[in-house]
Amino acid sequence: MHMDRRNFFLLFEILPSAMKEEHTSSPPPPPPSNNPPKEGEGISAIYEAKSRLINEHLQNEIGFGRYQWQLFVLTGLGWAADDIWLQGVAVILPQIQKELKPVRVEYATMAIYAGLVMGAITWGVLADLIGRRLSFNITLFLAGVFGIAAGGANDFTTLASLVACLGFGVGGNLPVDGAIFLENIPKSHQWLLTLLSVWWAAGQLFASLISWPLIGNFSCESADNCLKADNMATLCQSSPASGGLTFVMWFMRYVLFDLQESPKYLIAKGRDEDAIKVLQHIARVNGKTLSLTLEELQAVSGEKRAGTGVSFSTWRIIKNSFSSFSLSHVKPLFSTRRLAINTSITIALWGLIGLAYPLFNGFITLYLTTHVADANSSVFTTYRNYVIISVLGVPGSIIACLVVDWTRKDQTKFSIGGRKLTMAVSTVLTGVFLFLFTTSTKSADVLAYSCVTSLTQNAMYGVLYAYTPEVFPAPHRGTGDALCSAFNRMTGLLAPAIKIVTTPADGGVSQAAANGPIFVSASLFLVSAILMLLLPIETAGKAAL
Repeated sequence: MHMDRRNFFLLFEILPSAMKEEHTSSPPPPPPSNNPPKEGEGISAIYEAKSRLINEHLQNEIGFGRYQWQLFVLTGLGWAADDIWLQGVAVILPQIQKELKPVRVEYATMAIYAGLVMGAITWGVLADLIGRRLSFNITLFLAGVFGIAAGGANDFTTLASLVACLGFGVGGNLPVDGAIFLENIPKSHQWLLTLLSVWWAAGQLFASLISWPLIGNFSCESADNCLKADNMATLCQSSPASGGLTFVMWFMRYVLFDLQESPKYLIAKGRDEDAIKVLQHIARVNGKTLSLTLEELQAVSGEKRAGTGVSFSTWRIIKNSFSSFSLSHVKPLFSTRRLAINTSITIALWGLIGLAYPLFNGFITLYLTTHVADANSSVFTTYRNYVIISVLGVPGSIIACLVVDWTRKDQTKFSIGGRKLTMAVSTVLTGVFLFLFTTSTKSADVLAYSCVTSLTQNAMYGVLYAYTPEVFPAPHRGTGDALCSAFNRMTGLLAPAIKIVTTPADGGVSQAAANGPIFVSASLFLVSAILMLLLPIETAGKAAL
């Protein structure tokens, strides 16, 4: 075990390198040019030249090998943890209502989204300031700690507070993990970024498989005299199951895997020598040889540096990063008209979907128990159906992966092939099936429409997860992903508010009123599909910079 891991519980001891290590800091690259190349919008010409050279060696020499497969699994576990906790809270809402009897159980959903907002902003921005490794290594640890603690909550206020804290931890996974994976794979395998979303579906499936036997057999059937001793499923769902699994994920990431800092982050910070060392390490793990040298990397951009630079400790690097923090990572995302439009639409999409998704999925177990009059309302049947719905999410990610690189032969700025077409079609279908869900009057119809919705929305999310980090250049990718993820979580905060406004706490309303949140969700998905077709940038078939 590395020296910096012996003092893990001191926050800054888990930083990307040991506090006693020395780093070589090269002069920062020149600021972004006023007229960057079209494919390199928002980045400097020097960075673009180096990034393209690294991409060539990733493609032709390093390839996709053992290191990338390990990274695929470990970043995938982060995505799985995100949905494990989102769905983990959703599935226990009925039992929380029975045992703790809060004024509105929807506040638990609001609490986790509040934590997710802060987590997305904090860990995403830190990824661009001091590197990807800190966020990668600490997020699952925090989620595991507070997740286990939440299982012992004896009142709703304590539960909501702990849920918000675990949300802060897990909220960094989506904006950071996708960026780490993308920056370490060759162009030929960028389609795997879409397949990474299968882990998100797996997270939901895990939550459902745990909830079915636990909540189905160890929970209160009604709110009458529902005591903690009779409702142990809620504790088990949070503590040994989801919380314990999250700790296993953290252990695999931090102890078993030697994560290297992103080479593209390093060249963006002017640390070319460190970037070469990282690439050499990845090549060795893959059983390959890297021919790229420091001189070649610097020569491609016309740089010529003498000496070895100034040696700084990690503390100094952190201090310099925060002292110079400004909008330097935000402005390049809007540096040209085309990029500004694309960035704005992308952020808007994350916001719209961030509200649409939890309006249905955040309360799905409530809908399954109360939506139709003839439905079998037993707890066991409800969670059995939830497992079936979760299973259908997995092929959605696989289907998206198969079609995501389809592109029109004649590319124009209005081309909708590749990522955009797949996103738009799957999003339209999601909205349509949700509208059909509101017409359901039989339990079989409710289950059927829930299943196809699960398939199409996982396909949609799979492509959106791939498109977003691809469209942002590496120097500002963490910030761009953080903006999208944070806006996604912010609008998600509105979902429980809409649910609270449109339905009473006891759920005793007409079917038309109960369908209100679902109507809003379906409409937002349809609007999102239209915006997807208006995105000016298509990333299919292009190596990410």
